[in-house]
Amino acid sequence: MQSPIIYHNPQCSKSRATLDLLQKKGLNPVVVEYLKTPLDYNQLKALSAHFPLNEFVRTDEAIFRELHLSLDDKNAVLEAMVNYPKLMQRPIVSYNEKAAIGRPPENVLKLFDMRALQLPKKSEYSESDDHEKNHHTPGSRF
Repeated sequence: MQSPIIYHNPQCSKSRATLDLLQKKGLNPVVVEYLKTPLDYNQLKALSAHFPLNEFVRTDEAIFRELHLSLDDKNAVLEAMVNYPKLMQRPIVSYNEKAAIGRPPENVLKLFDMRALQLPKKSEYSESDDHEKNHHTPGSRF
């Protein structure tokens, strides 16, 4: 079985909670810390195809305004994201050629066969936990 991939920012509470939720479900995701190893243009283009651009991009980041980016120009936004990976929404989980944003963390569970997984109670995962295992440098896999 292919492992899910989580595009993770360990400083983000939603990202930590999503990683914890996946692990509590018995899933062992490949962790891509995209701020340390940014995705290239083609990887961003493939991943962004799963979402409306306004959901994939963090337009509230100051750099979005400073670069005078517009959601009307997807190529310019993706090119900027290569150099400014913090513009990518987080966390994103991809699995079996699908992807979901973990806001809320439980949103990513729609990627999996729920009959095989049991949803934990919200109190079973802590947003303050930091998980640093299973880290992976991004490649061509999504």
